[in-house]
Amino acid sequence: MGTFVAMIRSVNVGGRNRLAMADLRHLVSSLGFSDVTTYLQSGNAVFTGPGTAQAAGRAIESRLTEDLGLTVPVVVRTAAQLRRVLETNPFAGDGVDPKTLHTTFLGGRPASARLEELAGSTGRSGDDRFELIGTEVFLLCPGSYADTKVNNAYLERLLGVSATTRNWRTVTALAEMTAAVGH
Repeated sequence: MGTFVAMIRSVNVGGRNRLAMADLRHLVSSLGFSDVTTYLQSGNAVFTGPGTAQAAGRAIESRLTEDLGLTVPVVVRTAAQLRRVLETNPFAGDGVDPKTLHTTFLGGRPASARLEELAGSTGRSGDDRFELIGTEVFLLCPGSYADTKVNNAYLERLLGVSATTRNWRTVTALAEMTAAVGH
């Protein structure tokens, strides 16, 4: 049994891809997972169950399409992977305002040619800074995430994998939820 976090991309944004959190909890529970809780209205669920993060993501993605007609990427991380995200953010700490931090969770490992293209960049876009560590892209956006060019669409095009971004407050809250789930 593991603890997982599912992050669903592009739900309840601008009136598109409506997904009630009660429906999400029911859907995840119906797949045999337990202790299902959601965070905010943006498609975040914490739950326990057997299997791998990848298998859980595929199952949730499939059921969202079958049951609700939503074709949206679902990125799942284990509690341990999410804790590692908190520990490895190269921009956190040192007086950095948490409101300027974001993490883009990649749906898989990009091909090496795609990684080389990202590595060839300076890790900067205007005032924004970014760094890929594992399957996460850490972002420091001193302005606004809404104004950054290093957004989901850019990273998906560049890296060739699905992605979903969460602000640091949400990442931290989800990690705290994984510690409490099932207890």
